[in-house]
Amino acid sequence: MSITLPIRTLPHFGDLQLPAYESTGAAGMDVAAAIEADIVIAPGERHAVPTGLAMAVPDGHEVQIRPRSGLALRHGVTVANAPGTIDSDYRGEVRIILINLGESPFTVSRGMRIAQMVVAPVIQASPVRVDRLDATDRADGGFGSTGI
Repeated sequence: MSITLPIRTLPHFGDLQLPAYESTGAAGMDVAAAIEADIVIAPGERHAVPTGLAMAVPDGHEVQIRPRSGLALRHGVTVANAPGTIDSDYRGEVRIILINLGESPFTVSRGMRIAQMVVAPVIQASPVRVDRLDATDRADGGFGSTGI
């Protein structure tokens, strides 16, 4: 299945490439940093990195912002609010909140692929207050209740 994702590039996007799938089976499109100067993220710090992109996500969909596995494995850099959500009614610049969970400062440079975005369908629910819920074997067993 394929949909059209209208993307407006902002002036600081410049000559960067639009998000793209890097393989035929990829679920996410890589997103690059649209910055003029390097950003150094110290261990434990966060930074909202501009992408220079604004988009019109189709109704009934969202764009999820997810970490890139290589950055997470090699540098401990991930998306702080993973997955971040770009709602269908948001038209501002997409910024990626990176956090450095590693032990060394991490430098983000212009054009670096910093995250991936996945377009996904959304189902909106109608919350209904009830007096009790149906029974299950798990019941209210919380974290770790299903074993290792």
